Amino acid sequence: MGIVFIAAGIFSICGAIFNWEWYFNHWKARRMEELFGRTGARVMYILIGIFAVVGGIGTIVLN
Repeated sequence: MGIVFIAAGIFSICGAIFNWEWYFNHWKARRMEELFGRTGARVMYILIGIFAVVGGIGTIVLN
């Protein structure tokens, strides 16, 4: 399960860093963009990705 969190976190970070248009066209990402603007949404997705990666690593290490 940890690997899934790590992969999802890396995906989220990459989507935000590279500003993938198709990534931000998803209805959930559009909602985040409406709330925080594109830059704010990118920062939020980077933070979410970091938490997912750290959580995934923690899951692997603690098992």
